[in-house]
Amino acid sequence: MPSPFPGMSPSNKRASDAREQYLAMRRERLAGPAHLAEIDLPRGWPPMPQEGRPPRDDSVMISRVEKRRLADFRPIPLRDRLPTIPIPLRAPDAAVGVDLQEALHRAYDGPGYEHFIHRGQPEPALSPEQAAWANQYLVP
Repeated sequence: MPSPFPGMSPSNKRASDAREQYLAMRRERLAGPAHLAEIDLPRGWPPMPQEGRPPRDDSVMISRVEKRRLADFRPIPLRDRLPTIPIPLRAPDAAVGVDLQEALHRAYDGPGYEHFIHRGQPEPALSPEQAAWANQYLVP
């Protein structure tokens, strides 16, 4: 049985068997009785397909069962604090806010990733503007 919480990964972003498998699982989830929240940070790869996706690539899609075919999109401004997004629950319960910035800090700081330095170049490469912004945060 597939994981109920499959993750996005670099292999899901590129044209590959992994992307096709992810898209098939995603179609299955979107046809089912559950809400779906998907964080998409394609960084130069094609964004996940979805009707109504805004021109901005980096976003969170929230697809509620009762509004299917349509989805809500929240931009993710990577230079700003990550947003708090509403995760829908079963009716009559209201959505619960998930603070993505706090989740990132917990996922990054808890396991000790701050002790690992990535010295390679990201793939795909950052634009000159993005690289200038990112370089101010790198340790010399």
